[in-house]
Amino acid sequence: MKRVLILGAGVYQVPLIKKSREMGIYTIVSSIPGNYPGFSNADKVFYENTVDLDAILRVAREEKVDAIFTTGTDVAVTTIGYVCEELGLCGITYESALCVTNKARMKQHFLEGGVRTAEFCKVSSFEEAKAACRQISMPVIFKSVDMSGSRGIIRVDNEDEIENAFRYSLTSTHCDYILVEKFLEGYEIGVDGYVSEDDWFIVPHDKILHSNGATNVPVGHAFPFECSSSLRKDIEEQIKKALYALGLKKAFFNADVMICGDRSYIIEIGARCGATCIPELISIHYGIDYYEKMILNALGETVDFPRNPVCASIGEILRSDRGGLITDISVGPISKQVDEIVFDYSVGDTIRAFNVGPDRIGHVIAHGANVSEAREVLEDAKKAIKVLVKD
Repeated sequence: MKRVLILGAGVYQVPLIKKSREMGIYTIVSSIPGNYPGFSNADKVFYENTVDLDAILRVAREEKVDAIFTTGTDVAVTTIGYVCEELGLCGITYESALCVTNKARMKQHFLEGGVRTAEFCKVSSFEEAKAACRQISMPVIFKSVDMSGSRGIIRVDNEDEIENAFRYSLTSTHCDYILVEKFLEGYEIGVDGYVSEDDWFIVPHDKILHSNGATNVPVGHAFPFECSSSLRKDIEEQIKKALYALGLKKAFFNADVMICGDRSYIIEIGARCGATCIPELISIHYGIDYYEKMILNALGETVDFPRNPVCASIGEILRSDRGGLITDISVGPISKQVDEIVFDYSVGDTIRAFNVGPDRIGHVIAHGANVSEAREVLEDAKKAIKVLVKD
């Protein structure tokens, strides 16, 4: 029996854990202790921090695993690269893992690889931040270089905002520096897919964004992203350049891309599949099981992908504008085109008001003949879902 180690036990890892067990694979999960739903779905659990390279390597060795992987989170990617390299497992290299989990390092590789991206500066002090803002010219974005889920990111429009923004980003990071990046005026999309040794599966998709006052937070996605053939070609060319610059091979990826007119700019790339329902939406969009593809790839097996979609798909996380105790959850009549409604919490649980991605309370997924139809189904489903919260 094959044995795999999945890092993380949160809501985005649960479907991966379940699929692995469905495939008859002995599934080991590691995460810090906590009320994480993935623990109850695993064959064996280790309460180790997924960023502890040596601890996870020890688990992988002792358990003689055939693969190590995750989805939906950047936190464990460096550890995965380290363990894959140490044990000769299929996966990204440690160097590539370091690049994709540090935005400053990533941007430097983009620059050297001729990837079209926003102008940027790495800064360690308030004075350097002010100088960077003048050099690049505002508006700019301040970014923590090692965080995901839109944490540590804030827009700066004038000099009066620099000091608070610098503190905000710096206190959100484990590093002693942050990134100052030119704010690009355009339309933000996501791109997910897979890169093998000599081929690519590249899937641009529309984003549903929610402003938290500091930045736009992705709360959903729609497939496909409709655009001209010339723009799609440009997106694919820039994605390929970025993957090459980061040394990614036999890897699933998730990218943030800004569309400015007829040109695409790569904001960042993660060496794992995206979160916020993306694996489910790709599965529906192409009529495949994307989680199964991730598992087979990690086990070193050849994976291939269809090129023609079967329908449009859309998903959005459920969220609350107030924190407190859930007193009731109900779902009214919904269309057969609603593929999934998931709640992360139950009546009696306490939730946070939505600010960043991890504050989700569930999600809803739907499909249609086209994006417009799928979006209508989704909006009707959202109206049928009631979550009552008491302060």
